Parts: sequence; C-alpha cells; structure tokens
Amino acid sequence: MEKNIVVGVCGSIAAYKVPSIIRKLQDNGWNVKVVMTRAAQKLITPLTFETISKNQVYTDMFKKNVWEISHISLSEFGKIILVVPATANIIGKVACGIADDLLSSTIMASSNKVIFAPAMNVRMWQNPIVQKNVENLKKLGYVFIEPEEGKLADGSIGKGHLASIDKIVETVEKFFQL
Repeated sequence: MEKNIVVGVCGSIAAYKVPSIIRKLQDNGWNVKVVMTRAAQKLITPLTFETISKNQVYTDMFKKNVWEISHISLSEFGKIILVVPATANIIGKVACGIADDLLSSTIMASSNKVIFAPAMNVRMWQNPIVQKNVENLKKLGYVFIEPEEGKLADGSIGKGHLASIDKIVETVEKFFQL
C-alpha cells in the first residue's frame, strides 16, 4: 500500500514546525499533500509547503478552472490525515460535524484514520469545551497526540506545546501499519 498522507495545517504559531515533520515523513517514504487553513496562511506560506512536499498545496475548496473535487480527492488520497498543529477551532468543527472549509470538508469526507496533534495555549487546551470535543472525537476513533508541557507562544508554561516531531512521525507510522 502506498504511503500517502494529507497534512492539514491550522493557524497556530507551531505551524513553523510542520516543514520538519513533512521532511521526516518523506524520509520514511511518505508522499505528502498539504491542506492549509486561511489562518495557517497568515503564519506560513503555501510556497514553503510546495517546496518541501514537491506537491501542490491546497488552500481553497472553490478554485476556478479546476475540475477536481478537492475535498473528495484529498480524502481518497490520504491513507492518514494528520492535522498539525490542530487548533481548538478545527477540533470543534470536526466534533460538531462542521465542514465549512477545505480541511474540515476533507476530514468529513474521509473514511481513513485522522490524527490530531494539538498546539494551543494551556487555557484553551484545558477549556472544558475543548476537552469534551477531544473526548467525543476519541470515542469516534479519531487519534490525538497529546500536547506536551512547555513554553508557549505567550511566554507562559503549560500543556499545549506541540508534541515532538519524532513522536508525531512515530504515531503516523504506527497507525499506517494497523
């Protein structure tokens, strides 16, 4: 089976680590396609991911002059969808069945494994609504790579720091072999 993965990049400052994750996945034989949310594009450019992945980066569900139905073709391409960094926003959308952008629509259309690697402020991560959404998604078979304790973007220290690159890649490999 081909090792195809869709990497969904959300609007967290931890997005700067995703090129290193992609590079390590490629070193392990993965073919990577990237979907970026609008917020992610404010932090890092699609060109960065096109250069690293050697594939088109998907940013818009309604591109003109494209005959491909992007969210369907991406959901079929990716044997795994890795959402990294996963924000409270994307976790909440998926937990509520909201598919209002390319990434959330791709996740909703997929019958393959979806892995979330959250990164957010400790207060956001500890918010009871976020925790309830995470628990509900876990019950449905979604996988979470727990954030780690560490220094966060605002200078505070707490749980919300993106898991290590090695841990993320190891988790992807583990679920591909299942």
